[in-house]
Amino acid sequence: MNHQDQWTSKLAFILAAAGSAIGLGAIWKFPYVAGTSGGGAFFLIFLLFTFLVGFPLLMAEFVIGRGAQKEAVSAYRTIAPGSAWPWLGRIGVATAFILLSFYSVIGGWIVLYLGKSFSGDFFNNDFNKMFGESISSTWPAVISQFIFIIITIFVVSRGIKNGIEKANQIMMPALFVLFAVLIIRSLTLDNAIEGIKFFLLPDFSEIGGDDILFALGQSFFSLSVGISVMVTYSSYLSKKESLTKSATMIVLLNVLISLLAGLAIFPGVFSLGLEPTEGPGLLFVVLPAVFDQIVFGQFFFIVFLALFLFATLTSAFSMLEIIVASITKGELANRAKWSWIIGLLIFAFGVPSTLSYGIWSDFTLFDKIIFDQLDYLVSNILLPLGAFFIALFVGYRYPKEMLLEEFRAGSSVSVKGFALWLMLIRYVVPVVIVIVFLNTLGLF
Repeated sequence: MNHQDQWTSKLAFILAAAGSAIGLGAIWKFPYVAGTSGGGAFFLIFLLFTFLVGFPLLMAEFVIGRGAQKEAVSAYRTIAPGSAWPWLGRIGVATAFILLSFYSVIGGWIVLYLGKSFSGDFFNNDFNKMFGESISSTWPAVISQFIFIIITIFVVSRGIKNGIEKANQIMMPALFVLFAVLIIRSLTLDNAIEGIKFFLLPDFSEIGGDDILFALGQSFFSLSVGISVMVTYSSYLSKKESLTKSATMIVLLNVLISLLAGLAIFPGVFSLGLEPTEGPGLLFVVLPAVFDQIVFGQFFFIVFLALFLFATLTSAFSMLEIIVASITKGELANRAKWSWIIGLLIFAFGVPSTLSYGIWSDFTLFDKIIFDQLDYLVSNILLPLGAFFIALFVGYRYPKEMLLEEFRAGSSVSVKGFALWLMLIRYVVPVVIVIVFLNTLGLF
């Protein structure tokens, strides 16, 4: 693997993998799903599923990638030669392509809002109306999406050491510092205690069957499992590093960011008498109203958007990386060329998703606009299928002796610890994924 790039340290790998996992899942999606699904009780169930489902799957992808020391498609081919399993890697690559095409649309909205937030009269607006007008404006929305993709391409084209690793070393610590500033500001607002109670005190009378399944889905998707991103990322990791320690750190960082997101948002929502059930527009509609009410609100909102952009970019890096790595096979010479070719193709494929909120909003299939169609395809079909087959591959196809050796390499985990993980990956994880999958198709 001399030709292939590697992380310079375990910390660099953890920051990059955590950045990939956190993204929009923890910062954008978690608060609004928690807000609409019961607050504290949802958070508690989300934690349970994150450790029972997310952690074993994350470890499974790590074992595949580091064991083969190759990107996703080649990793499955190396471990199971002459089989159909490499298609699991190819499906992951295709999923990443589709996911980044519409994910970059939201990245574009953040870029657009960041530009608008510097305007002197930004807060003299109806935020609901401004959000609608912003995402339906053709050229501003498309250009903002293009800027987001260009930043992503530039970083990924520079490779692991010079690109993704350096970017994350700045972005991830900055993300935590900025969150700390926002939380301090949010907790000092009037009536903030009501927001804290809503978010941290479980009231199970508010929880229904759907809310439990939403918590399961959120824990599952917020860790980036099922797309083989972590197979590719862990292939750049030294055999000396402990996979269990790395996976534990990433899961804990993901939970911490979800906690911080809730503490930053819910006290502000309750202090202004707004509804926590605002939905997907929570950040773009509610937060400007929250920041409008505080001293130096415009400055703090700009800080938040910068943080939000950082988190979104770290996820975008991982999605483009899995595609580029699958084509270059670890060869560094062609990385830049393929990063630009693939990145621009993703941008072109993503333009219809941007326009589906504007001039193409009337074009629907099964009552869904293009953006929602692609989101449904990835979130409710491709990701659960990918994770399900990864669990089956590691649980039943990966040679058990090799699995034990890779699991324990660089760590002091006991054979009993390995047996517990294998039991979860063989029996618990597949059953849980089937339940989520059937629910999203309306069959459960």
